[in-house]
Amino acid sequence: MAFHLRRLGLHLVALLAMLSAAHAQSPAADFPNRRINVVLPFPGGGIVDIVTRIVTDKMAETWKQTITVDPKPGANGNIAWDMVARAEPDGYTWTFLSPGTIANPRLQPGLRWSEKSFVPVGAVVWAPSVVVVPPAVAANTMAEFVELARAKPDTLNWAHPGLGTSQHLNTVILLHATKMKMVEVAYKGQPPAITDLMSNRVQLNVASIGLVAEHIKAGTLKPLAVLGKTRSPLLPDVPTMSEAGFPDVNVVAWYGYAVPKDTPRPIVDKIIAAVNAALTDAKVRTLLERQGLQIVDPMTSADLAALLASDTEKYAKVIDEVGLKIGN
Repeated sequence: MAFHLRRLGLHLVALLAMLSAAHAQSPAADFPNRRINVVLPFPGGGIVDIVTRIVTDKMAETWKQTITVDPKPGANGNIAWDMVARAEPDGYTWTFLSPGTIANPRLQPGLRWSEKSFVPVGAVVWAPSVVVVPPAVAANTMAEFVELARAKPDTLNWAHPGLGTSQHLNTVILLHATKMKMVEVAYKGQPPAITDLMSNRVQLNVASIGLVAEHIKAGTLKPLAVLGKTRSPLLPDVPTMSEAGFPDVNVVAWYGYAVPKDTPRPIVDKIIAAVNAALTDAKVRTLLERQGLQIVDPMTSADLAALLASDTEKYAKVIDEVGLKIGN
């Protein structure tokens, strides 16, 4: 009897050892156990940088691990996306997911990456924008500006913070829908574009609401219409594009994050859960809402994949219809 009990005990010890080893070898078991790096395709100080720091600060606090935000602007965002696409798929290198992730491979065929190089790990906010002009522009409504631009084809300038950004693509949709002909001026991020807009070097910009709300209140910029389903709480007196008479231009981008495509599923799921948890924090929600952003409801991995696929179809169609390519 004692022999059988001793033998059973040895089997139990062996089984526990196997289970312990399997747990230790699981890639998600102790993730994260070192610093995470979020590589951004846009400069620091813009809305992407602000949103990322708000969300990752909360995640770092929860995980008790450092999360660094590393802006790598340049080459239309391709430096950052190429870097992350080729990074070790271990969950410790993230990037920002945006319309540019979809647009760039179509704007510049031959890139080493595409949206298929990444797995989404979180949708954070819907990012409604606002069409703004300098006070010097003789238009106070969207319809008045369209009339002005049509009367002066190829004389007024429009700004965007980089090819393939939501601001760039949404402005292209606006120009295409209204048949306005304007001169394109590209910037490396939103802040320098907004600076030139206030000084009337450019005459039209589709900007993140959080970055221009104070300028609008100060009277240094004029709002014409909001790109969103509803009016913004930060700009309650500004009509939506639909209310302004241009329903086909109501396009709302979303901001989120992604990791390299071969990242193990348990790690992907762990990051998704952490992003969703951060978005329930009252302080995080308040800080994001102050930027004029609408917080995304929690999403599963399947939800995120469907959202990315839907946006891929939407923006690919626009790029194809307009014939967008780098340099045109």
